[in-house]
Order: sequence, then structure tokens, then C-alpha cells
Amino acid sequence: MKWPELVPDRMCRTQIRIVIDRDELDRFGDPVPAFDAELMCNWQDGARTILTGEQKYIRITGTALFNGDICPDLPVIASGYAVVFGERRTICDGIRARNPDGTVNYTEVRFQ
Repeated sequence: MKWPELVPDRMCRTQIRIVIDRDELDRFGDPVPAFDAELMCNWQDGARTILTGEQKYIRITGTALFNGDICPDLPVIASGYAVVFGERRTICDGIRARNPDGTVNYTEVRFQ
């Protein structure tokens, strides 16, 4: 059965460079890059206000949605970074939304 694409390619209009790291570190303690690509995504900006005592802190966030599985070789998307609109953002978490048959419908990567 063919499942509907929840994030079709025609909705992915934002260029993004994404680097996803493995869970392991190299001998110098740096993360090991596993995936590095220039892709098109559906980008959603956001901001979160955090009140700390007498100060107010605003954290910029964002979400990138990709059609299908962008890196099927990795079991999880846990760390790395992306460059979007000339700004570098750190990956908070990654989600692979699956169809009932187990295939990946779309990939969601959240940034801080």
C-alpha cells in the first residue's frame, strides 16, 4: 500500500546544510560526523521565552521537516548542527515519523 506523503517535496523550499553526528567520539573527544548534506526542507521558526529570576531569556528555536528518511544508516538523530539562512543551529532531537508498515514517512529535526 502506498502511504500519503505528509511532507511532500513541493513543500520543501528552504535550503539547509545539515551535519548529523554519530553517538561516538573520536580520539580527540570530538563528535564523529556521519551525515553531511545540502538539502531542501520545510522550515518553521520559533522562539521560546524563559524567565530566570529578574532576567528574561529568549531562545530561538526551529524545526526542519524532510520528506522520507534523510539518513537511513543512522539508528537515531541525536546531535549535530545545521546552517539555515546563514545561521548555525544545534540539533536538539530528531524524529522519524513512521507509517503503519514501518517505513519512514518524514524526518523532523528540532534545533535550538
